[in-house]
Amino acid sequence: MPDDLRSVAGRVALVTGAASGIGRATAELLASLGARVGGIDRAQVDLADRAAIAPAVARVREELGPIDIVVNAAGVSRPAALDDPGWNDAWDETIAVNLTAQGSVVRACADDLRRNGDGRVVNIASTEGQGATRFIAAYTASKHGVIGLTRALAMEFADSGVTVNCVCPGPIHTGMTAVIPDDDKTKFARRRVPMRRYGEPGEVAQMIVSLLLPAASYTTGAVLNVDGGLLVQNT
Repeated sequence: MPDDLRSVAGRVALVTGAASGIGRATAELLASLGARVGGIDRAQVDLADRAAIAPAVARVREELGPIDIVVNAAGVSRPAALDDPGWNDAWDETIAVNLTAQGSVVRACADDLRRNGDGRVVNIASTEGQGATRFIAAYTASKHGVIGLTRALAMEFADSGVTVNCVCPGPIHTGMTAVIPDDDKTKFARRRVPMRRYGEPGEVAQMIVSLLLPAASYTTGAVLNVDGGLLVQNT
């Protein structure tokens, strides 16, 4: 374990979804703090293809060394009503990228994470994983699944010293939300978010990194909401 419990310097981090949004903000923050960061993005690797994941992880390992940190930030959302002709395709892709890929990435890194007893995993879910919205059943189910996966992996790794936690962003300015008109975002934030605004990817990244520090050694299976108070107000 590094001497500085508040430092990730020298640690090797693998971040999925690193080309944009929360994944990119997290990769950039980790790099600025001295971590060696390898990114996997859907533009490089088809995360819906389970067989493609282990070779992609191996390439990061070959370039940077054994992996100490995993951040599963890649995600997709394909809205589809239950009777939509494209519902099956939307379901398959969304579950594959948002849920199955997260488990596959951690599995490919498991030996590395265990080797020193201080590996860190943060899976990105969503406030949608603690509620539901019409017409995005696949996304909602996948994010509920990420929370369950996180808790299950936390138990599986617990006696090794590896921690597995989950961050649930609320309304954040990302590529996924860029399709929402600005006026609609403003109305939603004023009505539903106590802080009355959308968050920024960098604000989520700060909370992710806090769970990746060596000091965060007794926190595992946690679900941290980064949502401007949205879920507190609505529960």
